[in-house]
Amino acid sequence: MTDNNPKKRAAIHTLGCRLNQAESGLLAEQLAGAGYEMVPFGDRADLGVIHTCTVTREADAKSRQMVRQFIRANPGARTVVIGCYAQREAEALARLEGVDLVLGNAEKMHLLRHLAALDAGRGPHVLDARPARAPFTVPWPQEGPAVTRRMNLKIQDGCDFMCSFCIIPFARGRSRPRRFDDLTAEAASLVRRGALELVLTGVNVGDYAHGKRRLPDVVDALNALAPLRRIRIGSIELTTIAPGLLERMADPAHRLVPYLHVPLQSGSDRILQAMRRNHTRGEYLELLGRAAATVPDIGLGADIMTGFPGETEADFEDSRRLVHESPLSYLHVFKYSERKGSAASRLPDKTDPAAASARSVVLRALGAEKTRAFQERHLGRRVGVLFEDIEDGWWTGLTGNYLRVGVRCDGNLRNRIGWVSVEAVGRDFLTGTLDGPAV
Repeated sequence: MTDNNPKKRAAIHTLGCRLNQAESGLLAEQLAGAGYEMVPFGDRADLGVIHTCTVTREADAKSRQMVRQFIRANPGARTVVIGCYAQREAEALARLEGVDLVLGNAEKMHLLRHLAALDAGRGPHVLDARPARAPFTVPWPQEGPAVTRRMNLKIQDGCDFMCSFCIIPFARGRSRPRRFDDLTAEAASLVRRGALELVLTGVNVGDYAHGKRRLPDVVDALNALAPLRRIRIGSIELTTIAPGLLERMADPAHRLVPYLHVPLQSGSDRILQAMRRNHTRGEYLELLGRAAATVPDIGLGADIMTGFPGETEADFEDSRRLVHESPLSYLHVFKYSERKGSAASRLPDKTDPAAASARSVVLRALGAEKTRAFQERHLGRRVGVLFEDIEDGWWTGLTGNYLRVGVRCDGNLRNRIGWVSVEAVGRDFLTGTLDGPAV
């Protein structure tokens, strides 16, 4: 039987951070609820949503590339560009042939409303007003399909820190919290649908403040949601780590997992000051040492930059030495990318790009060594793994402290937690044997 009224097909491509991913997930559920069939980006679609990033020049270029790619592959389809690059360069994107709608960060979560206005031939095609500084809610679906993987939960947006290299406060706006009742209601809905792990996301989640409630209050409210098994803080600035968070991670009865990703950016106090970071080298090392002493087997990650204006070999050596001496278990290394309008773009003494690239290679190799050492510490031990995917016969997932582990199993392990006896360090993940049923 032929379907005479087939569903419209929609695809979303997301660039950038975990917060973008969380928002794209909500938009996908909105579109599905409105009758769209969600398809992978690259398949034929009637609607394409490109969720952009502007953290680097490369992110800008990639955003433009994905817009053009969708338009070429889907002539006549609706093309919508949203997110941080859309916020900063709305008019330039609107001039691209084939772009129908550009939504900045204040309007992107109201995508359905703007699509309806577009279909009716009314309303502007470019909406790039700055987000208001006020507590917000998120249009999340009251009902939805079963959840089969870790889920991002947006709790905060924007940032007040104004690091000299960063353009995100101009794209995302100032720091503001999600209403406590709204985020806890969505969390409860996700848990009812099967979520076993919630990842708290935002631009600066440690800055959460809604009335008298702070991040520990959010964590404790989610801890009361059964049968939720894990709560993870996606990334947090050092100066916003509230008292009691480490103790919650160390408490086996609390669902907050033993994991912290704390952006570093540089190990040189001179460069940290030029970056307008809110911590020193010594404060960073003290926090990592305290975390490692308080929380057994905590996973510790960091972002670190090379090539910031004025960075000398001595400054870089400070960074390399800090990483070497610290209990960090993984690194995200990236090169400085000049952003028009940022304070750092006006600094003299630009670093030679070749030197920045060479320094990145050194830090990535050191980061790989740190990760390998952290993995080897777990050989012969039993670890709990939340399985999500299967590839080439390996079911893989993450431990609470952010180690990827794989097992071979004929059964379906998706969205189940099982104990694994770790046996070897593989090329991409630890490998082992499932020790009992996964539930």
